Amino acid sequence: MGPVLAVGGCREARAWSLQGGPRPMGPGRAGPMRSSVAAPDCCGGLGNLDFRKADLCVMTRLLGYVDPSEPHFVAAVLTIAFNPLFWNVVARWEHKTRKLSRAFGSPHLACYTLGGAILLLNVLRSHCFTQAMLSQARMQSLDNPLAYRVGLALLGVGGVFVLSSFLALGFTGTFLGDYFGILKEARVTTFPFSILDNPMYWGSTANYLGWAIMHASPAGLLLTTVVALIYTVAILYEEPFTAEIYRQKASQAHKRS
Repeated sequence: MGPVLAVGGCREARAWSLQGGPRPMGPGRAGPMRSSVAAPDCCGGLGNLDFRKADLCVMTRLLGYVDPSEPHFVAAVLTIAFNPLFWNVVARWEHKTRKLSRAFGSPHLACYTLGGAILLLNVLRSHCFTQAMLSQARMQSLDNPLAYRVGLALLGVGGVFVLSSFLALGFTGTFLGDYFGILKEARVTTFPFSILDNPMYWGSTANYLGWAIMHASPAGLLLTTVVALIYTVAILYEEPFTAEIYRQKASQAHKRS
């Protein structure tokens, strides 16, 4: 099925203060050549990486192991790209129309339902990710006990970020509750938001990176890059809209006072 904790990689929820503004919060056959992959500094946040400076030679080597047209690989790319698109489209539609809240009788029940759908989609994503790795070549230079332990450590770190984020935010805080009108009244500043922006997104990315290294999988490494890029785009797309939700809330609270 894939790394279980990677299913926590839903839209990155945010905690806000109505007075203080937003706070970012802070998922076979032998290959033709060998390569080594260095794990990024997860505590610095993958969002700080400049992808324009990526070593294209490393990417070229990884592509030598991967068949991008293989059905499992294509399915993994599609699920990785679809999930953030799904939850953003549905959440913005709900924010504009409130039709889900009316259909389910309350915004909380509607949010729980959407959250359940997101979790199921993320389980499917993890399954497709794993199948894509198993269907393609392994990298011999990563197929060793040391690399396996590094991958396991990344999986553990990612799991801590995902689970601690969820515990700090709660279900509605994690699964787009602000789009349903379920707003935070104060900032969340406890771990992991005290050390990392968007910890759920980057924790999920660390999970996938660790899973790929544990499987010595060039396909998994490329798919992890896709995960990081999609999350980066999602953050850029979501943050201004979420900021506007809380700006309007603060303005209404100011008028009432």
